[in-house]
Amino acid sequence: MQKISVLLFLAWVCFLFYAGIALFTSGFLLTRLELTNHSSCQEPPGPGPLPWRSQGEPGACWMAARFSRVVLVLIDALRFDFAQPQRSHVPGEPSVSLPFLGKLGSLQRILEIQPHHARLYQSKADPPTTTMQRLKALTTGSLPTFIDAGSNFASYAIVEDNLIKQLTSAGRRVVFMGDDTWKDLFPGAFSQAFFFSSFNVRDLHTVDNGIMEHLYPTMDSGEWDVLIAHFLGVDHCGHKHGPHHPEMAKKLSQMDQVIQGIVERLENDTLLVVIGDHGMTKSGDHGGDSELEISAALFLYSPTALFLRAPPEEPEVVPQISLVPTLALLLGLPIPFGNIGEVMAELFSAVEDSQPHSSALAQATALYLNAQQVFRFLHTYSAAAQDLQVEEFHRLNNLFSKASADYLRLLQSPQGAEAALQTVITELQEFLRGVRAMCIESWARFSLEEIRGRLERTKSQGPLTVAAYQLGSVYSAAMVTALTLLAFPLLLLHAERISLVFLLLFLQSFLLLHLLAAGIPITTSGPFTVPWQAVSAWALMATQTFYSTGHQPVFPTIHWHAAFVGFPEGHGSSTWLPALLVGANTFASHLLFAVGCPLLLLWPFLCESQGSQKRRQPHGNEAEARVGPEEGEEEPLMEMRLRDAPHHFNVALLQLGLKYLFVLGIQILACALAASILRRHLMVWKVFAPKFIFEAMGFIVSSVGLFLGLALVMRVDGAVSSWLQQLVLAQQR
Repeated sequence: MQKISVLLFLAWVCFLFYAGIALFTSGFLLTRLELTNHSSCQEPPGPGPLPWRSQGEPGACWMAARFSRVVLVLIDALRFDFAQPQRSHVPGEPSVSLPFLGKLGSLQRILEIQPHHARLYQSKADPPTTTMQRLKALTTGSLPTFIDAGSNFASYAIVEDNLIKQLTSAGRRVVFMGDDTWKDLFPGAFSQAFFFSSFNVRDLHTVDNGIMEHLYPTMDSGEWDVLIAHFLGVDHCGHKHGPHHPEMAKKLSQMDQVIQGIVERLENDTLLVVIGDHGMTKSGDHGGDSELEISAALFLYSPTALFLRAPPEEPEVVPQISLVPTLALLLGLPIPFGNIGEVMAELFSAVEDSQPHSSALAQATALYLNAQQVFRFLHTYSAAAQDLQVEEFHRLNNLFSKASADYLRLLQSPQGAEAALQTVITELQEFLRGVRAMCIESWARFSLEEIRGRLERTKSQGPLTVAAYQLGSVYSAAMVTALTLLAFPLLLLHAERISLVFLLLFLQSFLLLHLLAAGIPITTSGPFTVPWQAVSAWALMATQTFYSTGHQPVFPTIHWHAAFVGFPEGHGSSTWLPALLVGANTFASHLLFAVGCPLLLLWPFLCESQGSQKRRQPHGNEAEARVGPEEGEEEPLMEMRLRDAPHHFNVALLQLGLKYLFVLGIQILACALAASILRRHLMVWKVFAPKFIFEAMGFIVSSVGLFLGLALVMRVDGAVSSWLQQLVLAQQR
């Protein structure tokens, strides 16, 4: 068998596995169809006239604007408890002082002094809790999909209808300062922008200080309608130190001073929104769906009264996407077309004296407009994608029809119908919350046909033959040299404490190879076929080393610091190099063991003592067919035995490669089965989907490494053959 044929066959087998992974991925990973439709003031969200529209009033659209300006302060990773006060000591219980509690004291003072002007909410973010997905949700009002998590390093412009698009279409001046992720999401959308690189998570101050340099002068200039400031220091502090570090207290105190300065400059027609896009774990990471990761703070304040009632003792919990329709209606804008969030109804309670409607009617009107917009989106989406649950869709359709009829009937005679209005409000809220629940369920679009279909498994059926070559340890020496050269740069990508793990890795591999050599006497038949148990142990060692080096198959534990090895100042605008460095750090064990896989075939020959074996006399027909040296003549030992039958050696390499791919394929098949069976499990976002992605990436890296390792052995074999031919020709002269 020619060497090129072996590599081509292995490449074909890898392709089959890649195709199976792609088919499963298309059926398992959460996706949804993005619609490009846009809302506009000229097109009402539903049939008939708008129920609340001030004809000829400036700023009127679906609803009259309540605010002319908004200051949106986005503090990245502002967990909800970061905005809570320091707990008072309870007698008899141990005193607990957390460094992040009570540092945003200005929020608490405002809530105490002006309870009708401000409110603190606990906003719940939808996983994955990565910054780009949260920004998309905070501007579109829709849900993120898990497959978008992979684009967190390379954001793309949002094509769906969103708040920024609505603001610019209405001629509002949007000024942005902070995280440069917004530049990729909304290219050319801002009238003025100050972008700062967000990738260097070790830098706690550059972005925040840059914002503070421009924030107050911009506010004082008055040349803005919406001002967005995206601070990154809290998030970076969490990544670098964790939330319990004293540096977190300093960073939150700095944010508190920023908020105080903004409040002092607010005018009566301006709304202040302070929000966190997500939370963080106890270690300062985020990306999953734990309570600490999805729990973020949301604070609203205006110099004019916002609420009829004082805030409750416990802050209300609201979905994060509820901010989108709320801001749209408060600013007199159409709600973005794809929004499925529910307006925060209590913000529409305080109506002006010129309006004849009651507080309950004002809330019902805002909810009705919101429900009309969501209902329109559902019908458009169902016609384009047809993946919503039919029975639930019909139930929600009937619920909206009933609530709509009740609202329109009450609109004709609103006086003295407070109880009926509360019923309508409850019906509209039930509809909106039911839609959100259905979308969460339906957009986890697991296609069982694709999940089950065509996951290929290839098993070698080649003959078990003995190969023979020459030249001692030339193959294994080349392999060990290549592995050493590969291991050192991979080691540099890890923390110093991991160097001991790499040492134990090589010692463990050395012991396994020696056990393999001791368990396969070189005189037995078929020494060139590596046993299944050896291949399985080798593959499992790669997985074991993955965990031993501090990795886990979840996104929050990725070693992002590897991106800055050799580049302490960052990479500028480049994303490929840091992604490559982080990937090499994550899948170093997969690459090393895959490249070193041919050692399983070569090591028994390397361990053979020269002169300890004599050529074994063939038996039966084999003895008649072959004419060998006289009995007692020394047989070529070590890897020189591989020189006698190139065809059989290639078959042995092919068998080894197929066995290794088969073992890896079994691992990813088991992972795919678990993910498909448990596709509706509560932890599918946090455990099963990331595990499948890591397993698939590990398979791809391992298959490439295996291909390179076998290609190296064949390249050495070709060089040895060429050298021997030259040697023979030189001796014949």
